[in-house]
Amino acid sequence: MFAQVIVDIAHSQVDKIFEYSCSGDLAVGSRVKVPFGKTSIDGFVIGISETSEYPPEKVKPIISVFDELPALIPECFSLMERISSRFRVPKAAALRLFLPTEMRRGTVREVYRTIAKINDISVSIPKNAQKQRLALDFLKDKREYDFTALCNTFGRGAVNALVEKGAFTTEKIRKVRNPFTDLQKEEKEKVLTPAQSAAIASIENSAKKVQLIHGVTGSGKTEIYLTLIADQIAKGKTAIFLVPEISLTPQMLAQLRARFKGEAAILHSGLSAGEKFDEWWRLRSGEAKIAIGARSAIFAPLENLGVIIMDEEHDSSYVSESAPRYSTTEIAKMRAEYNGCKLVLGSATPSVESYIEATEGRYNLITLPDRINKKPLPEIIIADMRREVKRGNNSAFSLALREELKQTLASGNQAIIFLNRRGYSQKIICRDCGYVAKCKNCDVSLTYHSEENCLKCHYCGTKYRMVTECPECGGKHIRYGGTGTQRVVAELKELFPKAEILRMDNDTVSGKDGHYKILSRFARREADILVGTQMIAKGHDFPSVTLVGILDADMSLQFSDYRSGERTFQLITQVSGRSGRAGEAGKVVLQTYCPENYILRYAVNYDYTGFFAHEINLRKATLFPPYSLICRVMVTSEDEEKALAALKAVWLAIENLKTEQEDEFIFLNRMHSPVKKIQGKHRYQVLMRLKSGKLLQKIYAISVQNSSNDCLVYVEENPANLS
Repeated sequence: MFAQVIVDIAHSQVDKIFEYSCSGDLAVGSRVKVPFGKTSIDGFVIGISETSEYPPEKVKPIISVFDELPALIPECFSLMERISSRFRVPKAAALRLFLPTEMRRGTVREVYRTIAKINDISVSIPKNAQKQRLALDFLKDKREYDFTALCNTFGRGAVNALVEKGAFTTEKIRKVRNPFTDLQKEEKEKVLTPAQSAAIASIENSAKKVQLIHGVTGSGKTEIYLTLIADQIAKGKTAIFLVPEISLTPQMLAQLRARFKGEAAILHSGLSAGEKFDEWWRLRSGEAKIAIGARSAIFAPLENLGVIIMDEEHDSSYVSESAPRYSTTEIAKMRAEYNGCKLVLGSATPSVESYIEATEGRYNLITLPDRINKKPLPEIIIADMRREVKRGNNSAFSLALREELKQTLASGNQAIIFLNRRGYSQKIICRDCGYVAKCKNCDVSLTYHSEENCLKCHYCGTKYRMVTECPECGGKHIRYGGTGTQRVVAELKELFPKAEILRMDNDTVSGKDGHYKILSRFARREADILVGTQMIAKGHDFPSVTLVGILDADMSLQFSDYRSGERTFQLITQVSGRSGRAGEAGKVVLQTYCPENYILRYAVNYDYTGFFAHEINLRKATLFPPYSLICRVMVTSEDEEKALAALKAVWLAIENLKTEQEDEFIFLNRMHSPVKKIQGKHRYQVLMRLKSGKLLQKIYAISVQNSSNDCLVYVEENPANLS
């Protein structure tokens, strides 16, 4: 027998199929070790045949097989071909998406523990062997016990003596590293509302593969998702449930475990290598039938998928920023097509691209305009910060927000303060000469962190000592510019010294359960105010939160990005939705320096359809996506000369392409990337707007031809971040 193998090297020069001889019991999808040149390397078996076109003596045998059960399911190879072709990456790079990194590298394995079991209680024990007698009596009652724990209690010599006499037997059993073991939630009997039942019926009866649920915050979308999953599990099928933020996975996992017990497994980057390995194998073996996680969970090793759900489908975190730079929605569509199942997208603020697909009839649109408890959406109060400055108020809080916070705390309720900027101060400025402290490795200003009294780069993580005098002019008039979450907490403690305050951002969460610990404390009402960045903006349900304060609501409008208006509307709507989800009505104080902006007006009225109509007309008039395709070819290198040489080569090739197909180009230019340097690498770009994706494969080919080990060239389509 002969196996067709793809070696685990993501390089175009070895992006082909190699043949090895194998035994008859080898299965397609197995991970193997094979001889390769003068060394050996891991590979993936993608096919098996009885004959080979090469002479048998020239075909080397497979060295070893890693797993009893093939790691890769048949669907992987179909997706491998599509992903490799679509994004011009080697097949090995596509297959890597389906396996945990540590498992692929062989740095994690199964863990076993030894159990001691009672076997024969009639064995003869000497009178002076007291520990043996005690151990035997102990195990009589327990029947079985952990071998190591037994040795620690009664001594290894005594326990081993009983094993030798046949009193005890030992057995090795697999130890499952289960994440979030303390995650407990009682399943309460749920009765679907007429709107929820109608939504489920619409999804089940629709002939369309993609379903879009446009439901306001608190409209009961989660219960629809769980019911759809339950229906598929009852049919013997499996499900994938995606959420955009790691912080949302424990909350959703708790609900899935309450309903489906051990059939739900979690996959995300915050787990330890062992936990991820065991959860992945639970899904692959069929022990678990529901995968929940962030973006990478779309590659969960589940066969016979019955439904794929993407909650908060509009979120930019669903787009990968490393090769292959895929959109999770696109991969989900591929998997739904392969399995003949439905893809359900849900959001209170759908992306413009998804909503137009629905309004033009390509997706099935389900609308949920009311909250499940019939409570009104929270009232949004606009606080004009220009007036606050004129009044002499230079703090982060308007008078309106201070007053509302005071009333909320007095009534025993909770508040959330949202600011999408961590640290104490956005930048450090010299008032004498205008010097701004910047990172040496990245072309960005440093952020001051008061708790560590240091400056940090939020791109590469480098820390610097806090400056006490200007390194340029020697001036000592150092000013803080902008406000971060640390500074907000400091001001809140001065305003409300008796209030318990929690902060949630990338500086306060660590480990797989960092998010969960903070959110759990807030849910248990161990704090009155939660201050955080966008990780608190969506999906969370805190019944006692009756006030949300949004600081610098128009900050995202300042980015030169065609999506800035859409992102601002989405963020305001999502954060506002955290308020007033239970008995009492909620309020939102939205602080802004441009209250007349049309985006804020639509957001205040929760008018998504009005916003969409305005936005889609604007994009149609200016030929921005979805009426065009933005394509960016990025060139990055530590050596600026090599970056410029590659940029020139890419530019000339694309200019030639434009000469041949001028009608396809709306815009074309080359330039420095807005952030000129990140992690010591110089960044240049060729930016273009195309009428369609007709030329994409040729542009990908140009980037592959000009990319090298010391100068990376890659393509981004409609990039989520143009900086």
